[in-house]
Amino acid sequence: MEKETSCINSRAIIDYVKAFSDGDCSGLFGDLDPEIDALPDPVAFLRDPNNWISCEVVSRLYERACRILDDDMAPFKMAGYAARNLNLGYAQRIIVKVFWSINKGLRNVQKINDRWNRNKRLELVEMKANSAVLRLHWDPHMASSKHICLYNQGAYSYIPVIWGGKPLSVTEKCCYFEGAPYCEYHLRWPARNRLHAIFSRFFTSRSVLMDTVREMERDKELLERKYDEVNRLNIALNRKIRQLMAIQETGKAILSILDLENLLNVIMSILSNVCRVNRALIMLVNENEGTLEFIQGVGFDGDIPDVIRNYRIPLHRVSNLLARVVSTGKSEYIADVKKSRLRQENVVLTYGQPSSVYAVPLITRSRVIGVLATDAVDGEGVPPETRETMEVFAPQIAVAIENARLYSELNEQMAELRRSQELLGRTEKFSFLGHLAARLAHEIKNPMTAIGTFVQMLPRKFEDREFREQFYEIAMEETARVNNMITELLDLVKKKESHFAFHDLHHLIDRMIFLVSLQAREKNIEIHRRYDPELGQVWLDSEKIKEVILNLLSNAVDFTPREGRIVIWTRDAGGDGHPRRIQVGIKDNGVGIPGPNINRIFDPYFTTRHRSSLHSGTGLGLSIAHQNMQDHGGTIEVESAVNEGTTFLLTLPAEPDRK
Repeated sequence: MEKETSCINSRAIIDYVKAFSDGDCSGLFGDLDPEIDALPDPVAFLRDPNNWISCEVVSRLYERACRILDDDMAPFKMAGYAARNLNLGYAQRIIVKVFWSINKGLRNVQKINDRWNRNKRLELVEMKANSAVLRLHWDPHMASSKHICLYNQGAYSYIPVIWGGKPLSVTEKCCYFEGAPYCEYHLRWPARNRLHAIFSRFFTSRSVLMDTVREMERDKELLERKYDEVNRLNIALNRKIRQLMAIQETGKAILSILDLENLLNVIMSILSNVCRVNRALIMLVNENEGTLEFIQGVGFDGDIPDVIRNYRIPLHRVSNLLARVVSTGKSEYIADVKKSRLRQENVVLTYGQPSSVYAVPLITRSRVIGVLATDAVDGEGVPPETRETMEVFAPQIAVAIENARLYSELNEQMAELRRSQELLGRTEKFSFLGHLAARLAHEIKNPMTAIGTFVQMLPRKFEDREFREQFYEIAMEETARVNNMITELLDLVKKKESHFAFHDLHHLIDRMIFLVSLQAREKNIEIHRRYDPELGQVWLDSEKIKEVILNLLSNAVDFTPREGRIVIWTRDAGGDGHPRRIQVGIKDNGVGIPGPNINRIFDPYFTTRHRSSLHSGTGLGLSIAHQNMQDHGGTIEVESAVNEGTTFLLTLPAEPDRK
């Protein structure tokens, strides 16, 4: 709202209407301006000369006053009434009285106007002994009206009344509100003799002094009342600030608690200490049963009775205060329980004996999840500031409770998921064992057939040296094959204990390269090393990592064609906010892995070959490598394209977990 005219003008309207309408001025107010309508006491605001309002608001007041009094000339008459009866305040009265004559007053008319209005510029066109011409140039950007013009005519007419003179004669020759560029007033007054002017000036000065003293005394009393009021407001404000700070801190605390039982205990402690309530009861909605059920309480003598703990309220029973609050989502306050319509036989009232009840809904995500009911510390009821605090605090309580319930549900779902995973693991284990038994039967049957054939024929061909030597080699080779298969099977199913320490990863890789170097030279395969020189010591189980590297290198040599190439590199993969990790890559330019097989290569006993010079081809090597990387908290990934080669990428922590 713009500040264009002093409330000394609206005060004149209010007092005039009150004086001439049997003391009722209520028709003036309502829908004046959003700022004024929102005030707790609009009348007091509009009667305070220190306040300012817009021309639009004062024009509405004039229009309503004319309608109430059925008098279109009411604004003119208001000016006369104000000059005779209004207390302008000693500062305003001095401004008028020091201009003790009409002539001097008109020469300073702009100063007088500026004290109470900003909506026009005044021009004194002509000044004679007992007449003057005055023009009012209205600001076109302000919503002035003909009623304001009439009030000004009255004000200029009755200026002399303030110092005991007679009204002037004011004639409006042209009017801005009727199409003229300005309003022009012609003023006339009776001439006075010199002696009268001298005496008038003397008594005016004396009157100014006496009025000043009286006004100062009245303002002193006003200032004292204002000081007391401001002091009370400061005390209330400081108390409110402390409460809000406590709510903020406690809100942070409760929102960080996810265990429902601990959360409810903290909430009850806060209600007792911060909100100063005597008893408190939290009941939550059970949607499955359609009831409100007790969840937590404080303030009962001794332990909470079982009848309270087992208390249930059907949500449809809106005659019950708590169920009604949940249904409407609006707080309710009963100042005196005994004089209320509450059913005195109610379980909570019987055992709690509350003197007053304040119930506030617990709302989160536009849904009422429960109700919080409280009682006062003393028998004087729950004070307004406590109820306001509860209104602010209740949504935080609702969010915290909802979070804790969701967390509890999540834990239950996680536990159920773990149980399902365990069941699935057992199912997969039985499936694996069945597959393993079938595979073992197949793998062992072939070597045993060869050995059995040799044993059967040995008696008849014992003397045949060539037979003995040939079948001896076959039998030993097949026996070694069975033994190697059983050893790898034990490595797979029997979890090896890990022994972690800091090791030189590059030295470990070099040793594994040395083990496959003979087979690599036979195929004329080049092995290139690209190590990160800044890598340093790495936290690992050397035996398990050797097993992984050797398996991957031997596969690379097996599947890389003659004159091929193998590259092995290391690098620091950083942490991205997590513990530092390192990577080892092994890339060959061999035949690659077909698409349908790439997702199965880590399955036990899956293999695309049966035997080689480096590996027996049982299909357990990559499965064991995968298990070893998991033991390190790392990963093993593969990328491959047919006839383009394969890359295995190992990622593992470079340092021990400090948790």
